[in-house]
Amino acid sequence: MKRQTMKYLLPLSLTIALGMGLTGIASAADYNVQAASSKLGFSGNFQGTGFDGGFEKWTAAISYDPAKLAASKFDVEVDLASVKTGDHDRDNALPGTDFFNIAKFPKAHFVSTGFHQNGAQVIADGNLTLRGVTKPVSLNVTFKPQGTGATLDVATTVKRLDFGVGGGDYSDTSVIGADIKVTAHLVLSAK
Repeated sequence: MKRQTMKYLLPLSLTIALGMGLTGIASAADYNVQAASSKLGFSGNFQGTGFDGGFEKWTAAISYDPAKLAASKFDVEVDLASVKTGDHDRDNALPGTDFFNIAKFPKAHFVSTGFHQNGAQVIADGNLTLRGVTKPVSLNVTFKPQGTGATLDVATTVKRLDFGVGGGDYSDTSVIGADIKVTAHLVLSAK
């Protein structure tokens, strides 16, 4: 009886030990974003002149480890009403129905679906939902550990008309450029 019990306990013990070990291997580090020193911005072109803007209210859940990309995840939600570009007319127009239409679509949301290497560059693939439209978007990721925290920089370019931003009378890409560059600089602290 003792030998038979050992016969079943040994594989069970190994399975539990391996499972616990794999759990540690599979998880990425979770981080808090230090909002005061982090920034989510964008840049575009209006009538041949570049402009920059950003969002004052957004949240980001970051779980990342460059050695464990398969377990990493980004989940970012942006309050579109918090948009600022430094131009009064543009700041009043962007929340309106011609652009973000915040009355109907108050938030933008990005969720990563996977990460991969492209040479030395890490790419975060995911889905961006803006104005009720969801499209795949890939971010270039630069991660720099610093003590118990890190900095995380991401960059991508989106086609505004793919999401219906500035459609109708504003769809002329010679007036408002088609490409909007989105960048973020996040200061992270370990959870």
